[in-house]
Amino acid sequence: MTIPRPLRLLLITLASIAGAIALVLVVALYLLLQPDRFTAMLKKQADQAGLQLTLSSPASPTLFPRPALQLEGITLTASHAGPNALPILLAANGRLVLPWRTLLGRQVEISRMQINSPRVDLGALQAWLMDLPPQSTMVPEEIPRIVTGVRIRNGSVVQDNSEWLSDVSLDTGRLAPGQAFWVNLSAKETDGTPLQWKLSSVPNIADGALKLDAIDIHVTDSSATRLHLTGHARWAGLANASMQLHGNFHLADEGDYDATVLLMPPAQGKPLLLHLKLLGADNHIDLQLPPLALVQWWNQLTSPQGPKLSTPPGNGQIDMAKLDVGKVHIEGLSVQTGDAVPAASESTATPPKPVEPNPQ
Repeated sequence: MTIPRPLRLLLITLASIAGAIALVLVVALYLLLQPDRFTAMLKKQADQAGLQLTLSSPASPTLFPRPALQLEGITLTASHAGPNALPILLAANGRLVLPWRTLLGRQVEISRMQINSPRVDLGALQAWLMDLPPQSTMVPEEIPRIVTGVRIRNGSVVQDNSEWLSDVSLDTGRLAPGQAFWVNLSAKETDGTPLQWKLSSVPNIADGALKLDAIDIHVTDSSATRLHLTGHARWAGLANASMQLHGNFHLADEGDYDATVLLMPPAQGKPLLLHLKLLGADNHIDLQLPPLALVQWWNQLTSPQGPKLSTPPGNGQIDMAKLDVGKVHIEGLSVQTGDAVPAASESTATPPKPVEPNPQ
């Protein structure tokens, strides 16, 4: 069948017009996703949190299948850190997927955040948290929205160049106020033991505080050790934080424990304290200590280079029938530290007089 010449010219003209419109649309949308515009926005938000964001190259926009920004060579450091300070976070690359309405100048939202091969330094993170100005540690007016969640792959967590966790993967659900938010995390400890974390909660901001209701935490590893805690938490800015979690802890081959985790805000000159209680048939742990100090102490006990036995920081006591840490086996362990250590009255009291023999 031969198409008449006038019809053929009309089809060619319509196709050309459609192609031109499509090209103009693509160019217009590409210009809306200006790399400099979004790079500046990201750097501004980081600066408000006391952080300096550096990219190895400007964010590159893509339009299909969804609008997104590709980030290369991500580095986060504390804004006031010296030139030789360690970065808080290093990542090979990342991707921010944006809803179409963001391109039209409405409220900026992120549909999905993806980060590949991040490396988090706990020492640098702790230093940044300690140096935050008061205005950076206040509760935000609203919870940031992430429409479909966050995805992290091939991450690691280090402290003083010693790796704590490797092969870290993280996935989250939708983040929105008043709606259930979940986090699934998997990683490997220094000895290669796989860990699985599942956490869910309902975040909201009310009465000037960030509240996490209906907290539900499940932690398991390959040796059938598992932890289940439920409760709630509240943060009202700075170090004004509190948390109450209760549940049970099952230690493989050793039985079950009643578990309580309390976070107590600073009071009467005391810093933010984590109160940890584990009560089992033959074991009892009751400790109050700064949160990061607990992690550092446990990391020393489980170091692959050999456990470093030391008194736990803070106040409290540990009574355990037996303790196995790596190749070290201890029976009848009893430790008291801080305020729990009884006063050495023998060293301060007047020594008794020697008994003289009776002359009779």
